Amino acid sequence: MLKEMRVAGITVDPFTNTPIVILKDLEDREVLPIWIGLLEASSIATALEHLPTPRPMTHDLMRNILDSLGVKIMKIEINDLRDNTYYALIHLDVQGKRLVIDSRPSDAIALALRVEAPIYVDEEVLQKSAKVEAEKKGDKVVTDSKEWEDILESLSPDDFGKYKM
Repeated sequence: MLKEMRVAGITVDPFTNTPIVILKDLEDREVLPIWIGLLEASSIATALEHLPTPRPMTHDLMRNILDSLGVKIMKIEINDLRDNTYYALIHLDVQGKRLVIDSRPSDAIALALRVEAPIYVDEEVLQKSAKVEAEKKGDKVVTDSKEWEDILESLSPDDFGKYKM
C-alpha cells in the first residue's frame, strides 16, 4: 500500500556530511530519511525554496523537455529498499498512455517538486527503513515524526560540519 508523503526538508548527516532529504506523511506521523548526493540536495533545496536560477538546472531541463513533449508526471513512488539503496518510479502520462520509469529517489523527488506531482512511499519501504536505522543504531525503531524532530533538533550547527544547508 502506498502512503502519500511530502518533503519536510533537507539536513546533513553530521557523521558523514551526506545530505538527507526528509519525507513526512501528510499526518506528520511517519518520517523517511533518505541519504542523497550533494548535487541532488541542491536541486531539491532550490525547488523547495522556489529559487530562480540563471539557466535551467538538470531537473528543470527534464521538466521543460517533458512539458514540451506534452508528458505529465502523474506521481513518483519510492517503491523499494534493498542493500541500503532506495528505488523509485516516475509515473508518466504520455498522450493517455501510462509509462513507468525507474529512477533514483532524489531525482524523482526533484522532478516531483518542480511539477507539483504527489510523492508516495510504499509502506514496506517505511518498515524496512525503520529496521535498517534500528540496526545501525542498535536500538529501537524510530518512525514517529516527533521522535525524528527531537533527534534532528538536538543537533547543533557544529554537528553539520562544513556542509550547512
